[in-house]
Amino acid sequence: MTADPAVTDAQLVARCRAGDQDAWRELVERYSRYVFAIATQAFRLGEHDAEDVFQDVFARIYESLDTLRDDAALRPWLAQVARRHCLDKIRRAPRDQPADEPDAEAPDPDNAIARLDEAMWVHEGMAELPEHCREILDRFFARDESYRNIGDALDLPAGTIASRISRCLVKLRAELEGRNPVPAESGG
Repeated sequence: MTADPAVTDAQLVARCRAGDQDAWRELVERYSRYVFAIATQAFRLGEHDAEDVFQDVFARIYESLDTLRDDAALRPWLAQVARRHCLDKIRRAPRDQPADEPDAEAPDPDNAIARLDEAMWVHEGMAELPEHCREILDRFFARDESYRNIGDALDLPAGTIASRISRCLVKLRAELEGRNPVPAESGG
């Protein structure tokens, strides 16, 4: 089963509240990478701890969905719940382990979550693009492939790739205009 980007978060929440198990699976599928990324990228938890947080977050969401004040605010609420569970996991970490030197490279969790929100916003906009645009933008930006590699993979001259990327970016910009990225705070 693949998450349907045409189904809004508010519609998904309403279906979950009505007891639709497929909606629960879709909710977890839609946000699993997001919650895991908050744990691993924003809070730098190890894989085992991130998996624990993942389980805790979705159990909490399942138990407390009725407390969500705005069904459309699912993503910020998930981020808030994930942040709390990550901080709890860090607080409960054994104190007898030697402290490492502070990591100057460690990201600020709020900034990392904001970047994850922005990435999800762009991902949702890309889902609305034609397949050929999704493919070329994914290859260039996400996979960091060269024009030559993209051209070879898509059977196009390398010189054509730049203009295709440009046209697809115009389509993405048009798709994203008028949409507002989800604010970082909300929930129940």
